[in-house]
Amino acid sequence: MQKVLILGAGKIGALISGFLAECRDYEVHVADVNGNAANSVVAAHGLPNLHAYELDASNPALLEAHLREHPADTIISSLPFYCNVKVAEIARKVNAHYFDLTEDVAVTRSVRKTAEGSTRAFVPQCGLAPGFISIAANALIQHFDEIRSVKLRVGALPQHPNNALKYSLTWSTDGLINEYGNPCEALVDGRAVEVAPLEGLEEIEIDGMIYEAFNTSGGLGSLAETYGEKAQTMDYKTIRYPGHCAQMRLLMNDLKLNFDRATLKRVLENAVPQTLQDVVIVYVAVAGRQHGELREENYVSKIYPQVIAGRLWSAIQVTTAAGICAVVDLVMQNPGRYHGFVRQEDFSLVDVLNNRFGKHYSDGGGKEISSRMIVAGTTGQQRVAGGAR
Repeated sequence: MQKVLILGAGKIGALISGFLAECRDYEVHVADVNGNAANSVVAAHGLPNLHAYELDASNPALLEAHLREHPADTIISSLPFYCNVKVAEIARKVNAHYFDLTEDVAVTRSVRKTAEGSTRAFVPQCGLAPGFISIAANALIQHFDEIRSVKLRVGALPQHPNNALKYSLTWSTDGLINEYGNPCEALVDGRAVEVAPLEGLEEIEIDGMIYEAFNTSGGLGSLAETYGEKAQTMDYKTIRYPGHCAQMRLLMNDLKLNFDRATLKRVLENAVPQTLQDVVIVYVAVAGRQHGELREENYVSKIYPQVIAGRLWSAIQVTTAAGICAVVDLVMQNPGRYHGFVRQEDFSLVDVLNNRFGKHYSDGGGKEISSRMIVAGTTGQQRVAGGAR
């Protein structure tokens, strides 16, 4: 039984631990600076292959000492993005596979450097966005002879918004602020450029609902680098309800809270409630030439909260945990296939959707519009993304 160490027993780490332990193919160790949090995860499942530890993983010396005493084949970090550079370095030292959920571009560049020459897989940017969105976009791109534009759009939204921001905190506040405040990567006229966050505002309609979308950092992953010489334009934007972007511009730009992120975090966590009643929207549009004709194909899905192992989990928890567990499973079940720095687009969409964890993207949470995800072309032909249903 392969051993997995999960760092962080928070919203996402708890479900990652449950997913991997419940399948009974992994011995799962979950560690958190708050030992009670780790113990709660273990108690909730009551499985003999799930173990809890109190560990300050932000301290490299303590993390390395723990791994020397309790060796692991794989390390999964669900810690804040700024912890992951050191975690990856420790993974290299102890010869373990490494996975994280970071959206931070600088962290990913550091992990890439750490991974050079390793026989183990180093897979940053797992989860939803970056992560699954890159896998879905890459699958569509393969259908084209020439690529004109690639649009990646993802939103994690409350189903019933009732505040001025039209938003609820569904995941890491630090990660949210990082996405809203850092420069964003894009391709414009075939050139890699940086664009400003909270800009590029556009309207998007999905299933008859009007949303807005705007630039945020990190969601493009390594996709622009992979197709930089082949695509004319490529960008990633976050989907929100109309009006949200203007409110965040007020907070971050006009009131200058992008330069005082600690205060912004306190404001958001004190004023904006959390919710399990959310919906995740995944939208990809690729346009280009197929057999000499200009065509477009889309991948569109909505995922809702799901009951897993007797507990209700939010859509953002499900999609993030399922995304990382699927690629962990694919790496661990295919020894030697993945090594060094591994991009999200190195994984097949069909493999992910057919995976025992990735299938939660197809399940959709019981809503009829999400029960099947279709890749549709403008020619009227349709392909079921996960193979035959």
